[in-house]
Amino acid sequence: MLASDELSAFILALVQGITEFLPVSSSGHSIVLQNWFGWEDQGLALDVATHFGTLGAVLIYFRRRLFELSTATIQYARTRIPSENSRYAYYLLLATLPIIPAGWLIKSVAAAEFRSVVLVASTTLFFGFLLLAADRFGQRTKQDANMTAWFALLIGMAQVLALIPGTSRSGITITCALFLGFARTAAARFSFLLAIPAIGAASVLTLSDLISAQEPVNWVALAIAGGTSFIAAYLCIDFFLKLVEKIGMVPFVVYRIFLGGGLLLWILWM
Repeated sequence: MLASDELSAFILALVQGITEFLPVSSSGHSIVLQNWFGWEDQGLALDVATHFGTLGAVLIYFRRRLFELSTATIQYARTRIPSENSRYAYYLLLATLPIIPAGWLIKSVAAAEFRSVVLVASTTLFFGFLLLAADRFGQRTKQDANMTAWFALLIGMAQVLALIPGTSRSGITITCALFLGFARTAAARFSFLLAIPAIGAASVLTLSDLISAQEPVNWVALAIAGGTSFIAAYLCIDFFLKLVEKIGMVPFVVYRIFLGGGLLLWILWM
């Protein structure tokens, strides 16, 4: 039987892995779980483990696509002749830029001020309805080849909103891409690839904080968290990309409505 630290690490990592790439907000779920069960903050070590777990999942799942983009970028550096893949890699880099200064400026404020369950409930509902509108009214005709620098920058600016718990990084970037007319799978694919630099940067920053803090590490809990988040995230990426064109965003919107509404009722009841 797992000890309490290992059990809580497993549950939080499982939820993190499942929700990281679904449009339902991983940070919001983490805050709700910690408030619900009365858990103390699990510390930097768990954050590092879950971040690296989900990062590993997206890197391995998209390994062939990443190889194509890397090869095309190297080829462009040598020949100065752009290709569709080298442009796509550039657009991913461009979309990453807005989150860098915003994350640096908001990081300390977000950690202190954005932990409210009321905030999570409100953003869960609001951005859920926004996702529904994008899925309903977006043209869904554009594919990877239709990405432009302007579209990429807009999606990157939307990603900044994910610093607010309950928004969902994948949710808000997919919402923006859908409003711009991209097909569901194209929107999701760009969102997931865009997660690589975002999660990678968060992993490095959290690891740096962990090293400087020199806090004690429960290596068993760390291994459980990393492995659990990796497996859960990998399976969720595969599930989402295979089914999203068929099922659309409505099931995730319905989940967000039940979650946000349930949280508000819980707050009122408490």
